[in-house]
Amino acid sequence: MTESLIPTRVVDGVELPAAGTWRIDPGHAEVAFVGRHFMLTKVRGRFTAVDGAVEVAEDPADSRISVTIEMASVNSGDQARDDHLRSADFFDVESNPVATFVSTGVHWEGNGGSMTGDLTIKGVTKPVTLTVDYLGYAQDPWDNHRAVFSARGRINREDWGLTWNMPLAKGGLLVSREIDLELEVELIHAG
Repeated sequence: MTESLIPTRVVDGVELPAAGTWRIDPGHAEVAFVGRHFMLTKVRGRFTAVDGAVEVAEDPADSRISVTIEMASVNSGDQARDDHLRSADFFDVESNPVATFVSTGVHWEGNGGSMTGDLTIKGVTKPVTLTVDYLGYAQDPWDNHRAVFSARGRINREDWGLTWNMPLAKGGLLVSREIDLELEVELIHAG
């Protein structure tokens, strides 16, 4: 194996992906969200159409990521809820078909860290910080080099104009303002 094809390297005693471009594998990427219904029950959903790339830098803290999410791909396991999420009450996918995340800073230590970036939903851009873990490397049966990451964070959906709600008779709201984000991503080394 030539030096340019080595898919990992050791940085400060930890094995990390090699510097270069790593593409998100859409078939093995999940951008999920968890909210509360009646302020009690967890409701989970995910976006099934996710694309993007990570530019892994020699210094992991200089790495960058850019992601595009097709908002119509939302799937929460309930067609009526998904249709409502796609409507103007929430994502308004007819006018805003994609959301994007572009990193603005990375803090990396060992095999994890945090990433800050600009999340744009419905034309509104706000900063978000995610906790990120590098889970490891694998070579698949077709000789693709894969790096696997997990990330999580919490946002207030109202910061992006996602304000639809209904008050409950005994107080509280039908849908929580705080939404947990959970990401599981496989990247394929592209050079």
